[in-house]
Amino acid sequence: MSTFDAAAFLPDDLLERIRERAATHDRENTFPQQDLDELKDAGYLSILVPAELGGAGLGLEQAALLQQRLATASPATALAINMHLVWTGVAKVFSDRGVPGLEFVQRGTVAGEVFAFGISEGGNDLVLFGSDTDAAPQPDGGYAFTGTKIFTSLAPVWTKLGLHGLDTTSEDAPKLVFAFIDRTDAVVTSDDWDTLGMRGTQSRTTRLNGAVAAPQHIVRRIDPGPNPDPIVFGIFSVFELLLASVYTGIARRGLDLAIETAKKRRSKKSGTTYSQDPDIRWRVAGMGLAYDALPPQIASLARDVDELGDHGSHWFTLLSGVKHRAVVMAKHVLDEAMLVAGGGSYFSSNELSRLYRDVLAGQFHPSDPESAHATAASAWLGPLED
Repeated sequence: MSTFDAAAFLPDDLLERIRERAATHDRENTFPQQDLDELKDAGYLSILVPAELGGAGLGLEQAALLQQRLATASPATALAINMHLVWTGVAKVFSDRGVPGLEFVQRGTVAGEVFAFGISEGGNDLVLFGSDTDAAPQPDGGYAFTGTKIFTSLAPVWTKLGLHGLDTTSEDAPKLVFAFIDRTDAVVTSDDWDTLGMRGTQSRTTRLNGAVAAPQHIVRRIDPGPNPDPIVFGIFSVFELLLASVYTGIARRGLDLAIETAKKRRSKKSGTTYSQDPDIRWRVAGMGLAYDALPPQIASLARDVDELGDHGSHWFTLLSGVKHRAVVMAKHVLDEAMLVAGGGSYFSSNELSRLYRDVLAGQFHPSDPESAHATAASAWLGPLED
């Protein structure tokens, strides 16, 4: 990985253009269409697709580095693109392990399809292990989905939505059904994304009114509840590691901005820059110490996914843990960066102000703090007794 050139996939000039647009999309609550167009033109949406299928053939470890880099320019753009990369990452997990079923995601991505992630549902803390969306079997082997999905990033632009629902009527019911649907009249996207931060993701509510997934786009039918199926591991591993990458990238940008400001601000009292102030140096040191721990953790776990490492039942606490630590670290770094930068960072025109709001979204993504701690407790202490 020491020879990997992230700038070859995300050049400095592209990042700077994305950074320049980020404030406008945040202020106007709009989707960064131009960012998506430029990233598509650069082949970024197919970085995890095998080279023989027309992609870049990168691994999850490399994609995680790239997402950290993209998040330094625009967290919302990185988070939105994450959801497409999750599905291409799951397709890679499948193909690396000889599991068929997601080749159409890889081929579709190269052909220009944009895949979105439709798993989250209001009040459903089972997440991957259950669904309030009804999955009704169709005579041809497809399914019709009826329900409501929330936090559907890429809402204005996706061409295929990966989702799950519960089949309660088949002979072997109940079964969780994972599938992909096209954007049709049976899919209603609400214009309801008006949030504190991460506004450019446009992660709007999606209502499904019998939206049909064709038989060839039914990926898995599995038992509800904790499940070792590749679809569960694939989604959980890629989702958690790429989320951790985005928030680690935000932290890096916050740290860089704090350092830049400390070197420019000059104390009237001492006549020296704030970079020479012992208290400021202590704060920046603490930020650096916290940040430094995350990139190698993400890289190690992502490499293990790429290389088919086996952590057994401990996988889930490792993955939820790194995502949780990344968010906690990023929040701490931005707290400190605001103090280092001083009162100017409180103005909405300041980039740190936007990063401070963006980073708050991390606590709402699965695994949330309660889930991460429950998973870790079960891993170390065993399950709760009945």
